[in-house]
Amino acid sequence: MASRTVTIKDVAREAKLSVASVSRALNGSGGVTPDTVKIVREVAARLRYVPDNAARSMITRRTNTIGVLLPDLYGEFFSELIRGIDLAARARGLNILVSSSHDDADEAAIALRSMHGRVDGLLVMSPHADEDFLRRNLQVTLPSVLMNTLETNHDYATLSVDNRSGVQLMLEHLLDCGYKRIALIQGPARNQDVREREQAFHEVLAALGATEGAVILPGDFSEQSGYAAGQQLLALRPRPDAIFAANDMMAIGCMAALREAGLRIPDDIAVAGFDDVPMARYVTPPLTTVSVRIAELGRLALEQLCMQIADPGSLVPVHQRVTATLVIRASTASRAGEPTKTLATTTTTGSERHPP
Repeated sequence: MASRTVTIKDVAREAKLSVASVSRALNGSGGVTPDTVKIVREVAARLRYVPDNAARSMITRRTNTIGVLLPDLYGEFFSELIRGIDLAARARGLNILVSSSHDDADEAAIALRSMHGRVDGLLVMSPHADEDFLRRNLQVTLPSVLMNTLETNHDYATLSVDNRSGVQLMLEHLLDCGYKRIALIQGPARNQDVREREQAFHEVLAALGATEGAVILPGDFSEQSGYAAGQQLLALRPRPDAIFAANDMMAIGCMAALREAGLRIPDDIAVAGFDDVPMARYVTPPLTTVSVRIAELGRLALEQLCMQIADPGSLVPVHQRVTATLVIRASTASRAGEPTKTLATTTTTGSERHPP
């Protein structure tokens, strides 16, 4: 004989409470005491009660699911981003539905449209998310937050990294250390972060009078492209004395190419990155980088979205920039005879400088 499905009425009867009180306790919607919540959850666990999410969605018109569209799922950056989103979502009793477009516009459009009706809101990070793309593929009534995208018409809430301040901190540090010829390894051409970081690279060096010897090399955010850029740099004359990669994974790939060629880091050439992925502190030597607190970026985006979902239509879209910090590690060091205001704070675990 099949076992009977436990209902919310069974939980209410066992807990000696009303169905409404049990529902509020399980949904976290307030109106009940912490002691009541504790009793209800204990009873529900003992009875092995599983909420009927389909029925609840019909009543609340919510799925308790957040959609996340990303250009890729590979690499530590996206792992950290998803971790931050997921931790914040679980703290609110929400699930996440993640989709990757692999930097393809058609795939991104299909993924975005497929989430309509399945999620309560969307977090979107895509190089294709300009005004026309969003107008064609994103329902205006669906709460959404854009992360590091091209969107500039302010109809949507946005969350992005303050790339310019991060680039400025890094270039000032490298110049303070006595490096004079600085190369930049780019990322994907359509990526908004890449565009901002390259623009800041040119503008900051020009403002500091340090453009001589500046070199730009292509990359795509992968370790392989960083390795290829490192091999290209070896053939340059004069060779750059510092390399600034637009993300950490390219910096790590570049370091491998330089070590294979017998160069010492940072004695012969310095290497720096951007993002501060967990691996950055464990490579040899540990990588100097710009930290953007990736998991925190995911958490803030989820919180912005939850505010929209809780009170749709009444909030003015928020446009937030996440501050970047400089983490100094052993892959950069003061050149002999060059005083530096950052060297005194350098440690093996990394020290931070914030933008002025």
